[in-house]
Amino acid sequence: LNGNPSRYVLRLSGTLKSPKMSFHPPFLMLMPVPLDVETEGVITIIPQDFLRPSRIRVKLPELELADGTRTCPFSVQFPEGQNIVLSSDGTANELICHISFKSSKPMSFLGEMLFIDQEEN
Repeated sequence: LNGNPSRYVLRLSGTLKSPKMSFHPPFLMLMPVPLDVETEGVITIIPQDFLRPSRIRVKLPELELADGTRTCPFSVQFPEGQNIVLSSDGTANELICHISFKSSKPMSFLGEMLFIDQEEN
């Protein structure tokens, strides 16, 4: 500025987008099956607004049976991996997730599974 009393103001604005995931289908209904028979469904996880690669993990619900014992009859597999990989254009790969249920005792369940990234989003 060399002694010039003029002031310059620089204004910046921006939008911060939080990473999120959408699911297709948005909910999953597994078919009733006989005891000790596995049933399975497949969902596609669509990551959006991720700024860096991340790894998805799943918190499965633990259920309490009528006799007081606790069990987790669900299992989850990612056949193509559970890493969110960003491409050069900023989009992220979709993840395929197989969710299965098997129980030796009769039960039904309506609830949520939590899909979480490395930063607990």
